Amino acid sequence: MSTPTPVAVTTSLRDAKTLEPAWPFTGRADELELVRRSLAAGRNGLVVTGPAGCGKTRLVTEAVRGTEHSRAAGTPATDGIPFAAFAHLLPETVTLHRAVQMLSGVRLLIVDDAHLLDDASAALVHQLAVHGRTRLLIVATEGVPVPGAVSRLWSGELLPRLALEPLPREETAELLSAGAGVGVEPLTVDRLHRLCRGDLRLLRELLTAVRERGLLTPVPDTDRRAWRGPVPVTAAVRERTAHVLDRARPEERETLERLAFAEPLPLDLDSFDARTLEQLEAEDLVVVDEHGATRLSHPLHGPVLRAAAGRLRARRLSRTPDQCGPALAEERAALVRRIEQADVRALETPVGEWLVAEGVPLPAEYAALRARFARLRGRLREAAAWAREGLRTATDDIACMTELALAAAQSGDAPPATAHGAPTADAAVWSAAARGDLDEAVREAALAQDPYDAVRLGAPECTVGRLTGVFAAHADALARGDGPALDQVAEQLEGRGFLLFAAEAHAQAVRAHRDPSAARTARTRAAALARRCEGARTPALSGLVLGELTARQRQIVTLAAAGLSNRQIAERLTLSVRTVGNHLYGAYTRLGAGDRAALPWLVELPEAQPA
Repeated sequence: MSTPTPVAVTTSLRDAKTLEPAWPFTGRADELELVRRSLAAGRNGLVVTGPAGCGKTRLVTEAVRGTEHSRAAGTPATDGIPFAAFAHLLPETVTLHRAVQMLSGVRLLIVDDAHLLDDASAALVHQLAVHGRTRLLIVATEGVPVPGAVSRLWSGELLPRLALEPLPREETAELLSAGAGVGVEPLTVDRLHRLCRGDLRLLRELLTAVRERGLLTPVPDTDRRAWRGPVPVTAAVRERTAHVLDRARPEERETLERLAFAEPLPLDLDSFDARTLEQLEAEDLVVVDEHGATRLSHPLHGPVLRAAAGRLRARRLSRTPDQCGPALAEERAALVRRIEQADVRALETPVGEWLVAEGVPLPAEYAALRARFARLRGRLREAAAWAREGLRTATDDIACMTELALAAAQSGDAPPATAHGAPTADAAVWSAAARGDLDEAVREAALAQDPYDAVRLGAPECTVGRLTGVFAAHADALARGDGPALDQVAEQLEGRGFLLFAAEAHAQAVRAHRDPSAARTARTRAAALARRCEGARTPALSGLVLGELTARQRQIVTLAAAGLSNRQIAERLTLSVRTVGNHLYGAYTRLGAGDRAALPWLVELPEAQPA
């Protein structure tokens, strides 16, 4: 029997596991580079694991795009059929020894859904890894039983393992915009991210349903869309929540529905039958915290249970928005305390998020505070979204107008119509900075209520005696031109949740460092943090410019930052693709960038430099 011929696979217009058109591959740039490097290095292979639906198969498919490989996959209900996963590569009757011999000539073998392999197929994969003549790329789901021969691939250190985490919120936003074909506003991104918990297939299903039902509505004065209102219970969503909806015991269904209609507030443990609650907790359907507060364990379950309930049951169990008033006030007080303590790390605020998701108008003072909290965290588009929610209730609220103006000015966006002439000194500072008039911005900052603005603008001398804590340390380090001290301040700011301020401090450190290596490290950290700040464009970040590059490198890097592929750059500049790749590799090394995704934060030039 001859060795099976590897199949040359190229990425098609169809998703790897469905018949629907594939979304553009977005995010996972670091993981994609790691997989490609592992394959290029000639190692024995790699195991990729992660939660169901987190994009493992798509990542692997992108990593092997255009390469020759063979593919096998585990399938349900075939655990009793020997070598079922390799039926298309092996004869009907074959021994393990012969199967190893036959597949040893395959250059690259991808084994998807390895947690579903039958015992013989799992043993075959393990033996291929032991012999080391076939390069393996194994994909397995975490949190489910895995054949011992497969789990020993990484536990026995035969192959290294890449454990994927759920897609971060920032990359989820990019994926949603790419999949929807339009920009999705931040509060909708947050809602979808919470509901799906990293399950990208579910994310796609929900967004498709929301879009097809016309539930994505334009956000005034922006090019983005928002989703408010109930969750569409599609066939796919119902299938994923069947274990919740189809409870056989009435008391379990009643308990789950009571929790669903109590959202966003938890119920007291003592108000439930203990045995019923224990059973639901054992099945991971409810969670009980140390204070006895009881909630549904998955954020999708509540909306689905509410949507499936009849009108009379919903009328009996529903909570009205005005019943959330005291809890909303508690959230507001918690946010105020955090800001006063200079700690803006993520804080659970389910009440405000639930009211927004349901489309209920928010009190303007709460919305303005949420906007300020988001802005301090560097989430500028989210800040603008919260401010707009407040302006729905009070169209002339000064606090919301100011937050909207600040978010626009610090993100490089044009100020929305509702923010024109916002009458606060802080808004005037950043409006001047957005116009490029830094002298005027510094003059305004010297008089503004928040003296820290002057430090961010590079004028710490205006703040003597007016700052405390980490903010005073930032001013002092900047005044002394102390690069290491600025990096230390940036780390402290990041630890407190001030991501934009931390990015700015690292960017200021780039210019202060005398050691080129330290400057490159600071630039890398500044760029990484800036990428998490939703398009922030402040004077400090504009310092992340091309440095230490040749003219040709500057030209190629600028084109790459604009989104051109290596081949497109090569065609434009009449170079070989290999030459373009070599120039980019050298530029990455000098800039301290890890990949193409960091370039827009490092390149602020309006056009390519001449060669």
